[in-house]
Amino acid sequence: MDSRSVTFVGGGPRAAMVLERITANYPDDAAPLTVHVVEPFEPGAGRIWRYDQSPLLKLNSMAQDITMFTDASVECEGPAREGPTLLEWCHAVIAGEITDHRITDPEIMHQVRELGPESFPTRQLQSIYLGWFYRRTAELAADNVRVKTHRGMVTSVTESANGHVVELDSGDTIATDAVVYTVGHTDSMGSNTQLTRERTAGARGGFYAPPAYTNDVDYSAVRPGDRVIVTGMGLAFIDLMVLLYEGRGGHFETLGERVDGQPREGIRDGGPLSYVACGQEPQLYVGSRRGVPYHSKITSVLSVDSEPLQFITPEIVTRLLEQHSTLNFHEHLWPLINQELGYHVYRELIVGHPERARMSWEEFAPAYRAAHWGSNELHQLVRKAIPDSRYRVDLASIDRPFDDMFFEDTQQVQDALVRYIERDLTLRTHPDHSETQALFLALLRTYMEIGRLVPLEHLDDESQRLVPGWWHGFFSFVDSGPPAHRLQELLALHRAGFITFLGPDLEITTAHPDAPEGTPAFRARSRAGGADVSANSWIEARLPAPTVVSSADPALHQVHSSGAGVEQNFETEDGATVSTGKLVVESTGHVVDRAGDVRPTVFAAGHFTSAWNVGAFARPNSNSAPFRQCDALARTVLTALGLPVVPAT
Repeated sequence: MDSRSVTFVGGGPRAAMVLERITANYPDDAAPLTVHVVEPFEPGAGRIWRYDQSPLLKLNSMAQDITMFTDASVECEGPAREGPTLLEWCHAVIAGEITDHRITDPEIMHQVRELGPESFPTRQLQSIYLGWFYRRTAELAADNVRVKTHRGMVTSVTESANGHVVELDSGDTIATDAVVYTVGHTDSMGSNTQLTRERTAGARGGFYAPPAYTNDVDYSAVRPGDRVIVTGMGLAFIDLMVLLYEGRGGHFETLGERVDGQPREGIRDGGPLSYVACGQEPQLYVGSRRGVPYHSKITSVLSVDSEPLQFITPEIVTRLLEQHSTLNFHEHLWPLINQELGYHVYRELIVGHPERARMSWEEFAPAYRAAHWGSNELHQLVRKAIPDSRYRVDLASIDRPFDDMFFEDTQQVQDALVRYIERDLTLRTHPDHSETQALFLALLRTYMEIGRLVPLEHLDDESQRLVPGWWHGFFSFVDSGPPAHRLQELLALHRAGFITFLGPDLEITTAHPDAPEGTPAFRARSRAGGADVSANSWIEARLPAPTVVSSADPALHQVHSSGAGVEQNFETEDGATVSTGKLVVESTGHVVDRAGDVRPTVFAAGHFTSAWNVGAFARPNSNSAPFRQCDALARTVLTALGLPVVPAT
């Protein structure tokens, strides 16, 4: 039988998941198949999850919510192959049941022993689990599947008479029948604007850091006492905060239940924290588009069992697709999303906390289902059922909490942010506020189900830009924030005087090269007032936006320069061209070239593509979207190679 081969460009978690799905979907008696995986870092973990990073950095997912293995809940055509979640894997290590990996680092072994269901693992521990999963997948593959790992970076992929030639930075080449790009998060080449900012900061003894993975940036140029403007308050900012304070030797202690004689909300594990300085601390001035950090992870549990989705269903979405040639996110999907999330929050409130409601669920539910979102009928129903406006669902206010505010001075900004963060901690860590868990779970299911039911090509151009931009950002803001203790640490650093909040909608200006001596490099002002700060250092605390044209990854950049792939562009109503920066792929994962032709044996998967972004990890027993997507891609790759797949389950 003729052998076939496929090469993965990048070997992080997504590549490992697709590899596992290939081994699960390929019949044992089929022709020999060779799978090449090219990865410069540890295969399975990749760059972002590599072991070689600060031991202080953690995941923003609980140990009980992390698995790399399919289970019976996953609705896919390939067979499920169950295996241990991260938490179960740690238990198996302790019990001596994991015999193909030995942990020698005593600190990691301590983490393994102490890990509980609601613990937030370190990225180093996750790296070990991911590496073990990859090696296990390769070793347990059937005899007709050979997995070859190449430690290096792909520099180019070219067509050949028999398929493709993959060239590595070592000069080695791989002849292959199919290629799958799974490069993960990549850096972008510095723009002229960024280079100007770097020169301006350097000329004044300051520091500028463009968007980057936080652990990869050398912050040694940020000196003790330096004033630093920071834009971005998401997970990259939390990592930055950890590295610049605890990472330099500072630490946190529990204050108790009162601070300055006043009770503090939101702390369940011993009271607020105080920060003990080490003398190496800079002064950070922090703001963002919203002006607030991502919502913390939730520790409360539902009071009542959740129900299936009511408004984002196959029947309703199919009817929409039949009625409209293309869907507009705001017009067709956003009303359903609002009503869906409201339904589950109000059910938790009315059934689980009836003292907060003035109507029974039996009376409320049918009236709510029958009303249209945005109607006066629905508005009056919710007002009658939920008299306290603080418990009503208002997604616009969640998205932009300070939109209707103007601050007179910096102190008003500080007071507002402290109140906001403390309230967030109360809502997300107190058992009396399980409605936030209902919102979290409903948004998670809604986000994943829309990705499953709505093909991106059925959205209009505006919506195709909105989905990977604002909609993904809103989901991440609400559902993908840091552990609660990170926000407790943020408040402690603020109380210690090391972090000042700047508020929303920051405008950053860079000094002109000919500005008088002594002019600060950067100035930050909030459109909401109250903040006007100058500094010689500026850190953009966020990951680089996806880009094919300007990617620093040589393989991805070569896809564009050769015309073998194209960056996604849209034309606006005024004739301007707008790019998402993403690589255009079909819903099947096939890469589309510059001429608009589908490349039959070239595929790509990940956030850098135009496909729905479903993440690289999965929650167990949740019919997880990453597994469904990876299984479908694996079967498509095998079919494209002319190979059989196991019968659909």
